[in-house]
Amino acid sequence: MRKLTYYVATSIDGFIADPAGRFDFFPIEPDVSAAMQAERPETVPTQFRAAAGIADAPNRCYDTVLMGRHSYTPALDAGITSPYAHLRQVVFSTTLTSTDVEIVKADPLGAVRGLKQEPGLGIWLCGGGTLASRLLPEIDELVIKQYPLVLGAGIPLFKDAVPAERFTLDGARTFGSGAVVTTYTRSL
Repeated sequence: MRKLTYYVATSIDGFIADPAGRFDFFPIEPDVSAAMQAERPETVPTQFRAAAGIADAPNRCYDTVLMGRHSYTPALDAGITSPYAHLRQVVFSTTLTSTDVEIVKADPLGAVRGLKQEPGLGIWLCGGGTLASRLLPEIDELVIKQYPLVLGAGIPLFKDAVPAERFTLDGARTFGSGAVVTTYTRSL
């Protein structure tokens, strides 16, 4: 069965975006970027892969990316209808209609359960907090890039109340820039 990984950047107070949904304040630290591009090159948007020197890098961890509408909207606003063209792109939205990605309008949990049964690499949950809350029962792994920023308000890692779910720490890496990447797997 395929694994669902919530791989996301967050502030030290647990926000993945500011109250307006912006996330462009997260720093692009060279040490973190180099490590993550080496390990998870497919998480770099298609439009930036050549500049990052990974234009032809194979997908190592994921072949599918999941996004909520708010995570997908910044690409649309920039005129990009397929931000991760090198991956199967699934956007959960009740309002989007015509686009270059798969749109799932209902039952995100059922859709993810179906995706996990298909053959292939892992599934990357790109965001956002509301979708992560709904998909928590199916999240197998958390990879959290925590940056030394305090936002005080915004969209939390999990936006809605969720039942307590236990995860086990698999690893933590500290970078010279002050960022920490922690990896957790679902406890059985």
